[in-house]
Amino acid sequence: MPDQTLKAAAARYTQRTAKTSAQNPARSRQEQAWSFYRTPEVRSFANWISNAMSSARLYAGRLGPGDSIIKAPDNHPAARIVSEIAGGRDGQSQLMREYGRHLAVAGEGWTVIRPREGAPPTWHVVSVLEMTSKGKGMEAQIDGAPVAIPPGADEGTEDKANSLDPVAIRVWDPSPERHLEADSPVLASLNELEELRLLGAAVRAVTLSRLIGRGVLVVPKGTRFPSTPVQGSEEDDLIDIFMEVAETAIRDPSSAAATVPIILEVPAEMVGLIQRLTFESNFDELAIKLREENIRRFATAADIPAEFLLGLGDVNHWGVWGLTEEAIRLGIEPRLSVVAHAYTEHWLRPLLESENVPDAEEWSVFADSAPLRVRTNRSETALRLFELGAISSRALRRETGFDEADAPDGEERPNPQRQDQEDDQAPGGTDLPVDQAPREPDTLPAAATPRPTDAALAAADALIWAALSAAGRKLERTPACPRSERARAREVDPAQLHTLLTVEPTQVDQWRLLDGAWSRVPEIATRYGLDPDCLAASLDNYCRELIAAGVVHTFEVVPAAIGSCSRRAAAA
Repeated sequence: MPDQTLKAAAARYTQRTAKTSAQNPARSRQEQAWSFYRTPEVRSFANWISNAMSSARLYAGRLGPGDSIIKAPDNHPAARIVSEIAGGRDGQSQLMREYGRHLAVAGEGWTVIRPREGAPPTWHVVSVLEMTSKGKGMEAQIDGAPVAIPPGADEGTEDKANSLDPVAIRVWDPSPERHLEADSPVLASLNELEELRLLGAAVRAVTLSRLIGRGVLVVPKGTRFPSTPVQGSEEDDLIDIFMEVAETAIRDPSSAAATVPIILEVPAEMVGLIQRLTFESNFDELAIKLREENIRRFATAADIPAEFLLGLGDVNHWGVWGLTEEAIRLGIEPRLSVVAHAYTEHWLRPLLESENVPDAEEWSVFADSAPLRVRTNRSETALRLFELGAISSRALRRETGFDEADAPDGEERPNPQRQDQEDDQAPGGTDLPVDQAPREPDTLPAAATPRPTDAALAAADALIWAALSAAGRKLERTPACPRSERARAREVDPAQLHTLLTVEPTQVDQWRLLDGAWSRVPEIATRYGLDPDCLAASLDNYCRELIAAGVVHTFEVVPAAIGSCSRRAAAA
């Protein structure tokens, strides 16, 4: 990045940043929030947010018609500036990962950019506890060393910003009560987390204390106690033994002292007179229940589904997918917007203005959350499409978790099922059915089994394209296509829109993507001598597979998709 542009950005906001937030009135609460980070539930929540945010991708764009987002061309200055944030995609992934923790715990973090002579600047994310006010400027602790951040020269200071001066950007989720203060689920749960800490300490103390504070053992006079070689009263010996056993049990819970009772020798008539007086209450069990309740309250306060903190044991894979979608929408995308907005106001636009880019105020930083949405059960779908010839062996390896190093050496061995399929599709052959469900035996000899005519294949191809086109137009109005993407979606062939969006198998029915698509199937099946029920089922199954897998339709697959329908008609 040119030195003059970095200087312009520094002059734009370092003074303002130092004035407004280095002495954050909520700093003590943020220190308390960070003290709970090593609480397992808080750490799990913060790391879930950070890991999810690390998959997002930053890009430059501007708002278009209908709240759509128009991505900046690759040669546009805005695209270049955003691509250089944190040194590129890998650095941006780490940057977003770190901001996930900061926004989840303290609701605030800082970006410190340190220019270097003849090299790209370095980007650091530091916590609010590592930023302090120093005179007119600020000081950051980076890797244990103080880094001075001078004020800018645009707000009345006599100092001039140097192109090699570090720059600071404050990124925070503002509190609705006081805008300059940060907000986060952990900040909102400080009382509950303090209770959780106290209850945890109580449960730990109960676990460690085997005898200490657990009551008084009343024995009748004349009882003979175990003795030690050291001179002393028998009562003192008993106390020493109790203390030794208790200390051993605490120091080594696996020792016999933790489980084996202490043996006392008493006359037979006195056995029934020995009593244990306890000062116990139900607090031991109550503390455990209260701790579980506090964990549940924090899970409710966290802005992701509570199941991610409490466990997903009773949730099937479709339920997990739904919860993940909700977590992305409520817990990830709002935080991505916080970071993107800060970089828009304090990085992208100042640099565009310094380069005299027209309409600099129109360009913004956006975060693409599409990589977070992973289709479920893609391996099985990919295998079926490979058998149909709809995807390549390379795509099959990718979707099933293998790479090109796992490919066969030399000439790739043909897939036996595909080879049989290709042989059957040769003139005079019989197409294998797509539907593998049990069906009536085919009593006709292979040579007598008719192949769908070219006209029938063309008609089926037209039905498929019409169904996918109608489904694509419906997809534009579903949550799978965010409002920000609908302008771009309208530029895509509706029959291929499913290849760009994430659609789960259950959502085909949920959004009624194929409703009414097969109304003309009986007419066409009768016209070309095909089984109507088989044709409708085969086309419907095939289109569902394509939509869920995000694969484009090709005519070459049609014979395999409807071949069984010709056989059934012949058998009838």
